[in-house]
Amino acid sequence: MRAEQHRVADDGAKQAARLKVGFVLSRSFTLSAFALFVDTLRLASDEQDRSGRVLADWQVIGSTRHLITSSCGVQVAPTSDFVDPSRFDYIVVVGGLLTVENPVDQQTITFLRQADARKVPLIGVCTGSFILAAAGLMKRHESCVSWLHYKEFRERFPELAVRSDRLFNLDRQRGSCAGGSSAADMAALLVRKYISRDAERNALEVLQIEKARTPSDIQPRRPLYDDYDDARVKAAMITMEQFVDGSMPIEKLAAMVGLSRRQLERIFIEKTGMSPAKAYNRVRMERAKSILAQSKAPLIEIALDVGFENASQFTRTFKRTFGQTPSQHRAAALRAH
Repeated sequence: MRAEQHRVADDGAKQAARLKVGFVLSRSFTLSAFALFVDTLRLASDEQDRSGRVLADWQVIGSTRHLITSSCGVQVAPTSDFVDPSRFDYIVVVGGLLTVENPVDQQTITFLRQADARKVPLIGVCTGSFILAAAGLMKRHESCVSWLHYKEFRERFPELAVRSDRLFNLDRQRGSCAGGSSAADMAALLVRKYISRDAERNALEVLQIEKARTPSDIQPRRPLYDDYDDARVKAAMITMEQFVDGSMPIEKLAAMVGLSRRQLERIFIEKTGMSPAKAYNRVRMERAKSILAQSKAPLIEIALDVGFENASQFTRTFKRTFGQTPSQHRAAALRAH
């Protein structure tokens, strides 16, 4: 089947573009994230499940042709040496275990910087955003990471913008996603943009995915103590957990989910029965409760972690919230175990 037979269905028929993607796999990369991304391209490139490289093409590129071992032990061989990055529409860096000291070699870092210099968009999948950030390539972009890796990203790159409430981000020059199934969502967006909605639909149907999620969809993680049916409330609660020291102003929290403070307060009262400030306090107390049960940390250390100036203020708030002091809760937790 020739590429000219395909037409983009949006806003009148036009020739479908060929999408070319280069994959850089880190040591101990996440196989599922890579597989979902590349298979979305494969299934979008041809009709049904024929796997022809008609409308899309892809290469696994590397500094050597040595096998790269994924975090689950399966190995993948690069299919191309480093070439002119301008041959690709996107370079996708697939990360994996954060315990690997040097996930990519210096030649790979140099190649990624060359791609940036030539205005080739770079995408970090799973912990690929850590690799891009370490290379100095995320300075003017917001990274999207899994809630599981949010704290470590902030510790490693405190000067960089990061969020873990959304599934993925994608702008003109950078993309990042939380990994897992969100890799297919991001790939589907590229397919829709560069090929067609029909191609996206074909890929998702074969993958048994009902529909692609958008960058505004929330990562499927329950907040500390409750779950609500409003995406803005969920995103706000997740952000509260990330800033459990109480340092996130309510006005800024509202702006992050596209609302004014008054609008956020109205939605919180409607969906949770409490104000954002009270919900924030509850999140902090729930975190303290979890630390008390799972560690022997001193009360003052826990108090500081959740944004209190001293242990007595923390104790009063904790007792008002749960009806017992932090020491009583810790003793009960020990007895239960």
